[in-house]
Order: sequence, then C-alpha cells, then structure tokens
Amino acid sequence: MRIALFITCLNDAMFPKAGIATVTLLERLGHQVHFPQEQTCCGQMHANSGYAVAARQLEQLTSSVFGGADAIVSPSGSCVAHLRAHTALPVYELSELLVDVLGVTEVGARFAHRVTYHPTCHGLRLLRLGDKPLRLLRAVEGLELVELPDADQCCGFGGTFALKNSGVSGAMLDDKCANAAETGAEYLAAADNSCLAHIGGGLARRPGAPKPIHYAEILAS
Repeated sequence: MRIALFITCLNDAMFPKAGIATVTLLERLGHQVHFPQEQTCCGQMHANSGYAVAARQLEQLTSSVFGGADAIVSPSGSCVAHLRAHTALPVYELSELLVDVLGVTEVGARFAHRVTYHPTCHGLRLLRLGDKPLRLLRAVEGLELVELPDADQCCGFGGTFALKNSGVSGAMLDDKCANAAETGAEYLAAADNSCLAHIGGGLARRPGAPKPIHYAEILAS
C-alpha cells in the first residue's frame, strides 16, 4: 500500500512533532510513508471564511499532489473532514487508517502517564471516529486513561469563531480546562493541534493542569 502523509499547514508550521510521530509510528508497523513536497493548505481555512474560489483551487492542488496514493493519512481530523467533503481522495485520520484500514489497535507504544482524551468536534461529529482513538490509547503499555467530563462539548476554538466570538469561546474554554484539571491527568490528548493549541493556552494558566499532546506522539512513543 502506498501511504502518503498530509501534514497540514498548521502542523508543518507550528506542530511538526505530530507529523514526525505519524511517520515514526507507521514505519514501526512496517509501512513506508511518502511525503509529497508540493503539498500546501487543503483549503479549509479559506472555505470556512467564505473564500470559495481560493478554497477550490487549493482542493484541486491537493488532489493533484496526492493523486497516486492508495491512502493518505493526516494527524488532523478537521483537515481530513474538509478533504473528504470536497475531494475524492482516499484520506484518513490516523486512527481510521490504523483501525479500519490496517486492522491495528496495538502499536507497540509505551507511555507511563495518566492521560485524558478530548474528542475534537470534527472527529466526533463529521468523521464519527467513535472510540477508535480511545482503543489505541487503551492498548498503550503503562498508560492510564481517565474519562474527561463532558468530553463531547466543544473547546470553543472553531477556527475564526474564537476570534469573532471571543467571549463565548473563552467561556467554553474555561469549562473544558476545568474539566480537564478535574481528571488529575498529566496529559490531555486530542487528534487536532488546532484545538490543542487553544486548550493548551487555557491549561497553561492553571498550575498542575494537564499538558496538551497530540495522541500520535503517544502512539509513537
């Protein structure tokens, strides 16, 4: 199977560890991962802001760049949801590729920490990932997974929503961070670094609160 990595522009610019972890994990499982150098933004940000023409150009570019892949994996549920809705690419969020395509839940990881998991909105509601990320985390040696209260509630990020509706966004963030702190976890994991950046900003202001981490980094450990 020819697997290609779509890193996403946010991860490439700010959170490269998620992409590195994804490749490390898949290579450990015996797969080669192709990284097209020509990849750029998928167009999600433009579409969400009403720039339909620019979004379509980026969608078409992404389709061209990744056209030869049997499977495209990305450590970003929101970008996967956008590409799945606007292209015919065989694109998968990491847990989908592992569980549904490769048939793997035990990835040989070890992470001796207490972890809670936030299911991001795109992964939960658009991709319907269900318990796939949780199944992968439960199989990690040494990891203690604790339930996040009101886990299905949005963290308040929502891209430009956090900027245009900062008061509401901040209130939602406070609730999410309070619930995360209540778990006593050392880390809060999620499948989208955009949400983790937002939640991480709130958690950083709470002494002893969990640290944000992309769950791919746990699976690659």
